[in-house]
Amino acid sequence: MRKILMLALAAATVVPTVASAQSAHELRRDERDIAREHREIHRDMARGDYREARRDMRDLRNARQEYREDWRDYRRAHGDVFRGPAYVGPRGYAYRPIAPGYRFAPDYYHRRYWIADPMAYRLPPPGMNQRWVRYGRDVVRVDLRTGRVVQVYGSFFY
Repeated sequence: MRKILMLALAAATVVPTVASAQSAHELRRDERDIAREHREIHRDMARGDYREARRDMRDLRNARQEYREDWRDYRRAHGDVFRGPAYVGPRGYAYRPIAPGYRFAPDYYHRRYWIADPMAYRLPPPGMNQRWVRYGRDVVRVDLRTGRVVQVYGSFFY
């Protein structure tokens, strides 16, 4: 009986690892599907086949929806990653929702707010002179030269 319990316990610890690897694999596959659909749309438009381009746009919409669903599953399965330490903003900090184009003061995108490993959160790589920055519960991509917000993922952290 003891061996059976130990075997069951060992199996229970292995299963989440397999599920998370599968989830990450699904996200990468979905990203490839989205890129392929974009290429097909551009090809159809270049040939002047607008009816086929419309069908491919529908496929693209479906691929993006599937990616969002897989992302939600990944986030649900890895909730501990998205529960970071409490956010302590710069002096005088008061949270306000922001949108792309907003300009941060330099204190808000200081090095201590940078997300060190964006791939751990499955964030796309930032562009040249850009960084992913934590702002309250949000994650914001900021252009370091100007302080302008390029992209916002609201309620990213729990």
